[in-house]
Amino acid sequence: MKIVRRYFLYFLVASGLGLMLVGCAPSGPRTFSGEQAFNLASEFLQFGPRVSGTEADRKAGDWILKKLKQDGWAAATDDGTYMDTPVRNIIGRIGQGPVILLGAHYDSRRCADQPDGGCSAPVLGADDGASGVAVLLELARMLNLDWTQHQVWLVFFDAEDDGELNGWDWIVGSRQFAMLVKNQLASGIDFQAMVLLDMVADNGQQFYWEGNSDPALRQEIWTTAGNLGYGKEFIPSLKYTMLDDHIPFRDLGIPSVDIIDFDYPYWHTTEDTLDKISAASLERIGRTIEVWLEQGA
Repeated sequence: MKIVRRYFLYFLVASGLGLMLVGCAPSGPRTFSGEQAFNLASEFLQFGPRVSGTEADRKAGDWILKKLKQDGWAAATDDGTYMDTPVRNIIGRIGQGPVILLGAHYDSRRCADQPDGGCSAPVLGADDGASGVAVLLELARMLNLDWTQHQVWLVFFDAEDDGELNGWDWIVGSRQFAMLVKNQLASGIDFQAMVLLDMVADNGQQFYWEGNSDPALRQEIWTTAGNLGYGKEFIPSLKYTMLDDHIPFRDLGIPSVDIIDFDYPYWHTTEDTLDKISAASLERIGRTIEVWLEQGA
């Protein structure tokens, strides 16, 4: 992700996605577990850095697909190419009715260029990648919705995080997937909201309003968090304006919000490791999204 300071032209990558079947309702516990989400993040990070187009990135995507299927979600991929590199988004889908799209990126940056530039090593991406993946997968395990009234898509974006490296742009995977959503909109599918989870579980968790997010949707989610006792972590004050994976969907007219803690000192460094995130932080963000969804979104 990148702070927006000016107008950006978006390069859209063509994509295709086969028909996805409606999955069975997930079974198991019905309360979001921060410990379970932390275990998922730990397991996910065993793949190492997930640089787009690498074997680690492919294996990580296969692992996400397997987890979704195990929890009863119809799972599929959205495949494309950018800069001669495969780009594969992973999608889990369940239910019927208007779509709520929950997104996170699963790739990690190929160069740790903070704070001084250079390219010493790839980034593991515990908070910047794995945290959002873990929240979505734990939601897949325990969401308790009326699946005849709600349709939820969990989308794991590839190729988000290599902007300004070797000619790459930012948010490549979500731009690719937005082409599919655009076609779905044209066919009459109603997308009610898009919620992006990016850098959501660091030990000093604080979420400020993000400037490119839909004000009403932003208020709904922050109010839900406050009602759960998370007012110190969800601060209803504008701080950053981001170019992030919510932008292509906002530009399609879908109310979209970016939940991101950009005051993360290990962003794009080799120190973005598992010890920098916590089960408590994962539980706060996960419970907030769980309750927001289950109370009617």
